[in-house]
Amino acid sequence: MASNLSSDSYDRFLDDLKEWIQSAQLRAATAVNRELVTLYWRIGRAILAKQQQEGWGAKVIERLSKDLKHAFPEIKGFSRSNLLYMRAFAQAFPDETVIQAVMGQITWYHNIALLDKLKGNEERLWYAQKTIEHGWSRSALVHQIESGLHQRVGNAVNNFDHTLPQSQSDLARQILKSPYNFEFLELAEAAQERDFERALVDRIRDFLLELGVGFSFLGSQYSLEVGGKEYKLDLLFYHVKLHCYVVIDLKMVEFEPEFSGKMSFYIAAVDDLLRSEIDNPTIGIVLCKSKNKATVEYALRYIQHPVGVATYRLKDTLPEPLQRSLPSIEQLEMELNALVAEAIADPTDLGE
Repeated sequence: MASNLSSDSYDRFLDDLKEWIQSAQLRAATAVNRELVTLYWRIGRAILAKQQQEGWGAKVIERLSKDLKHAFPEIKGFSRSNLLYMRAFAQAFPDETVIQAVMGQITWYHNIALLDKLKGNEERLWYAQKTIEHGWSRSALVHQIESGLHQRVGNAVNNFDHTLPQSQSDLARQILKSPYNFEFLELAEAAQERDFERALVDRIRDFLLELGVGFSFLGSQYSLEVGGKEYKLDLLFYHVKLHCYVVIDLKMVEFEPEFSGKMSFYIAAVDDLLRSEIDNPTIGIVLCKSKNKATVEYALRYIQHPVGVATYRLKDTLPEPLQRSLPSIEQLEMELNALVAEAIADPTDLGE
């Protein structure tokens, strides 16, 4: 019987079994998480109701924590602080259908982050849905909240409405932000666009995280030959959800109308030389230090290729003359050590 066992057939069979088991494990874990989040919501709702009906004060939380931990010593979720989060959770989301549909699909620790970092439910629900969509860890969620992602998505000026089919233009708008947050870069005051590009490539992991899910990096200074002449794209990506190439042009100055014409040329070249029959139209993103909305809208109005214009922000730095006038860390340490030595030598000279 063993001699009739095909290696390929057995491997495929084993892979199928593994996939079933992993899917069942995922469904079970998701169900357990949803039950836990729902339980915490119900406990919080019950505490709220009792406090309102019976006039119980804040001390009841501490007593409940003690009694629940005594009754369930193996469960670690009944600390005073966690009970307070349960109460706040129920107060923020009084409708259980929201818990079942959205909040129960992310972990309790994600929900705590949403309660801590955000005030309004509209933003909380938006970030919760993005967490489900992209599979963000808690730390990734906190990073996106602190970077103000909700306010930045869709802020870029673009011409997607008249250059892309509606289904693709809606998704394309969702991948655009403005400003992009490049505070992870360390750039000198005199940095040029090539330095900017190298810095982004050196920190490609952080750059891809800021761009969002779906971007696959193909190269920097990507070479294309048109009419016997070589042209280089600053950055070239492929977006796996949009199924299209994305050209990014970096500018360390305010947007100028000619930037859109240059980007249109790049898009036409990529469409002709790289794009296949299964790819959607190439999209261009011009990243500028700043932009005037009216100028961008005029510049894009008659451009026939899909182009978006967004800004970016870098880490705030002091002007170089001011940096030179300030003492270094080493100088500060030397001054401090000198003061301490003087105080030890003459303890009476300590000031009033």
